[in-house]
Amino acid sequence: MQATPQGIARAWPRLFGLWLLLALLAPGAALAQRTEGDRAAAQGPYQAEVSVRNQTDGERDKAFARALAQVLANVTGNREAALRDGVRDELAKAKDYVDSYDYRQDEGVGPTGAPSFQTMLVVRFRPADIDGLMDMFGLPSWPQPRPKPVLWLAIDDGSGPRLVGLGQVNAARSILDAAKARGYALGLPAGNAAEMAAVGAIWRGDVGAISALSRRYSPPIQLIGKLYRAAGGWAADWTLVDNGKVLGSWQTSNPDARRAMAGGADGAADALARRYAKVSPDAAPGQFRLRIEGLRGSDDYLHLAGYLDGLPVVRRVVPVSASPDALELEVDLASGLANFSRYVGRAGVLVPAPATGDGSAGAPAVFLLGGK
Repeated sequence: MQATPQGIARAWPRLFGLWLLLALLAPGAALAQRTEGDRAAAQGPYQAEVSVRNQTDGERDKAFARALAQVLANVTGNREAALRDGVRDELAKAKDYVDSYDYRQDEGVGPTGAPSFQTMLVVRFRPADIDGLMDMFGLPSWPQPRPKPVLWLAIDDGSGPRLVGLGQVNAARSILDAAKARGYALGLPAGNAAEMAAVGAIWRGDVGAISALSRRYSPPIQLIGKLYRAAGGWAADWTLVDNGKVLGSWQTSNPDARRAMAGGADGAADALARRYAKVSPDAAPGQFRLRIEGLRGSDDYLHLAGYLDGLPVVRRVVPVSASPDALELEVDLASGLANFSRYVGRAGVLVPAPATGDGSAGAPAVFLLGGK
């Protein structure tokens, strides 16, 4: 029977519903559905926002890579995590880690006063996949929930230093937003009379006085900073104190006061990550003994040698013994035997044998070449 236009019109709502159901069930990253008035925004360390020029597939894929680099920096606390060998290759596959994404249009004012618009891509990654990626490459994890240091910030614009308390939150907006972008939060003191009077202690770097004043706040972590005019713009001196112990001191400068201030959040994140970020026990580097079975001639030996030489998780390979169909090696791994097995298993070049050892000299871990 030939379909009539009237029949197609009547069937269209059912066909559209079926199409929508299939689209929602399709695998891969999905454009999230939003309701009116619901503004897309990144929330938590496994989500990121990046600017895009348009909404084409190619531009989105490049933005996924930038977003993944940002998320890795947030979750590890290391701004250079994405530069590790092997991790850079995973950036090209960033869309494989994406759970969903949204676009958002931000409106601002340009240098001439005319309205400006910027399209932002909000990307949400699957936490379990990101954690697996970090373990695979031996990257540390900065666990949640993270401490919320108290920001003791004094600003001198030429008229004398003044404390930034809760009542002046907008004055500290750049550093508060910068901390959020690094996956943690900063709090401000209430700004009562006693705290306002402590601005002198901040200015002279009296860590003990500020720590004592912070006892009413939790946790006992303080980011102490003073922002002042300097040659060429602004400078800020910072000290991070954790339970009375100085974790780090640094200086930031920039012609823009907001950027000089925001640098304090980055320095604090770096210091906190050095203290609290840990590598999974399974990802601990070390030397392991491997036995590769199923080799069938010189071509297999050459193929295996080239493959291991190109693996970012393999730092060194030393042949131990060889037989006509097997090779025993000692390998120095950057992220542990379990993560090595996970990494090579993805490509199918080496497959762990059903009964394998623990990688010690007495019980080498057994792999089959190409699953043979």
